[in-house]
Amino acid sequence: MGDRGTTIAGVVVLLPRPDYLLLDNIAVAPARQGTGLGRRLLAFAEAEAVRRGYREIRLYTHRTMTENQRLYTAFGYEETGRGAEAGYERVFMRKRLVG
Repeated sequence: MGDRGTTIAGVVVLLPRPDYLLLDNIAVAPARQGTGLGRRLLAFAEAEAVRRGYREIRLYTHRTMTENQRLYTAFGYEETGRGAEAGYERVFMRKRLVG
């Protein structure tokens, strides 16, 4: 497959768990930040969780990323705890979904 001049604008990584879908990573290229792409990726992750039959989606962010924490809270996520994992100080969050 050749290079057709396309660039990756954003990425979302979802990991299935027995009782929830983990939103392991969500990122938007700097040139596309502020365009609503992150919100669309988050909505996609939630819709995919519902499609797969999950009632809950979880994520984590770094303790210092307070802007992300506010954003997730505004989208209905609640903090469930804080702690070190894989060498990072994390804030764990979840959102209950209606299917």
